[in-house]
Amino acid sequence: MTAAAPHRATGPRVARRRRYLMCRPEFFDVTYAINPWMDPGKPVDTALAVTEWERLRSLYLELGHEVELIPPLPGLPDMVYAANGATVVGGRVLGARFRDAERSAEGPAHLSWFRERGFTEVREPRHINEGEGDFLVTDSWILAGRGFRSSPESHAEAQEFFGRPVIGLELTDPRYYHLDTALAVLDGDEIMYHPEAFSPGSRAVLRRVFPGALLAGPSEAGVFGLNAVSDGRHVVLPEAATTLAARLRERGFEPIGVDLTELLKGGGSVKCCTLEIRPPQD
Repeated sequence: MTAAAPHRATGPRVARRRRYLMCRPEFFDVTYAINPWMDPGKPVDTALAVTEWERLRSLYLELGHEVELIPPLPGLPDMVYAANGATVVGGRVLGARFRDAERSAEGPAHLSWFRERGFTEVREPRHINEGEGDFLVTDSWILAGRGFRSSPESHAEAQEFFGRPVIGLELTDPRYYHLDTALAVLDGDEIMYHPEAFSPGSRAVLRRVFPGALLAGPSEAGVFGLNAVSDGRHVVLPEAATTLAARLRERGFEPIGVDLTELLKGGGSVKCCTLEIRPPQD
């Protein structure tokens, strides 16, 4: 396994147009608790959640990205977290199989959406994986989380299906129950992550493979600052992650803070709401 080159400023950051899939939170609510961020006793303002989500969608469009929509389904309040519905690499679609019964219908809904739009290499998974919640794609690898949601067996399934090496990473802090709450891909093989969310062995792997990674502390990770989306230049992240934004700016990125406070009540932020559809040439 070859390490990614340490970060070096070699010129201006370049944005690449992306294709995203999102789901309008028309039925968003918190009626059960399947992660530490969810509290059914706290009131939820669905209209405000829709407003926050619309701002995020509009921002992607302003940045020149394509945004497609999967229709929300009643009875699936977490469907707004579209990143969990599948993983798409090189035009191939690996569906999601959710751990919790409350979200189980989301996987088939996403697979149907892709099939109806002409995707032919679509796999219904055998093992539990929660899409891009636990599968994050760099130029060289697929980083795969385990410990709370996705099963270790899903890592081998993803490697075989996509034909890309998968690096398994053990999550140990229940607040960071998905990999995308503790790690974000910035550009190519450049990442940022919160070391304390991982087991000692996984920290060692990350240090070895990504020696130039940006390391985020507890205060930055605790406001979901790592649940971010980057196009190689612009990094969209929660507006509360001001320290992390400053550090990204030092590396030549253009951070853009957004307010998704209402959607955070369900345990998700920018990345959770955003599934990237990577084309065949990737």
